[in-house]
Amino acid sequence: MTIREAKPADFDAIWPIFCAVARAGDTYAYPRDIAREQAFELWMNSPRKTLVFEEQGEVLASYYLKTNQSGPGAHVCNCGYMVAPAARGRGIAAAMCEHSQDLARALGYRAMQFNFVASTNEGAVRLWLKLGFETVGRLPRAFDHPTQGYVDALVMYKWLAD
Repeated sequence: MTIREAKPADFDAIWPIFCAVARAGDTYAYPRDIAREQAFELWMNSPRKTLVFEEQGEVLASYYLKTNQSGPGAHVCNCGYMVAPAARGRGIAAAMCEHSQDLARALGYRAMQFNFVASTNEGAVRLWLKLGFETVGRLPRAFDHPTQGYVDALVMYKWLAD
């Protein structure tokens, strides 16, 4: 397994993963019919860093890291993680989250915040809690889940500094 910084050409491998996650509509607040160009901007250009998780040269997942807020909030970063459907359940999200925390510390961030975790994304919520994140806020009925309707979105946070 290798986690490395993504290059623009890597988006050819990221796009099918991104597309599958966005089309499902049950974890990210991206349009389900998002265009490739818009996805490229959101995943590759807007973040401070975008990384890929490779195994034997195949991209199985990707994550981004960006500053959550500017000015007095610039010490807090935000990350998003996507794993190819066929590669789920293998600990890849956990490995990327742990990697992102180390990267965040190296880049000078003191905390990490997930702004909008669908409460129905039980696997992610369980993993983030296991990795030391706390639920610090609940946004009632803020996420429009494709099969469950309006569900809560969680704000999850972890202080990274010693």
